[in-house]
Amino acid sequence: MITGEMKSKVDRLWTTFWNNGISNPLSVIEQVSYLLFIKRLDDLELAKEKKAQRLSRPVKDRIFFDGKQRSRWLYRKNLTDSQKMLRIVRDEAFPFIKTLGGEAGDNAYTHQKCGRL
Repeated sequence: MITGEMKSKVDRLWTTFWNNGISNPLSVIEQVSYLLFIKRLDDLELAKEKKAQRLSRPVKDRIFFDGKQRSRWLYRKNLTDSQKMLRIVRDEAFPFIKTLGGEAGDNAYTHQKCGRL
């Protein structure tokens, strides 16, 4: 059950989507799911980095290699420029997650979106 502070956050998020022209509940759920997925990827990367640091070894199986650091949740969470955040999410983070697990056109994202799972 959603109560108190969490309900307030969900309501604010819904209002933000609505005010920006996204009124279809499925679209809102899709966008929130993408953001949660990106957050989870960053959490996994942080755990790998901490483990590598403790063991004094390089990070194994990086998710966000050097050219993709701006796609990380940690990079964007402190941005105050909403337009810059939008550009990074739209132009870098979403295309990045679409290619995870294979080349563009041959990965889990594409199979799900095209109904090929």
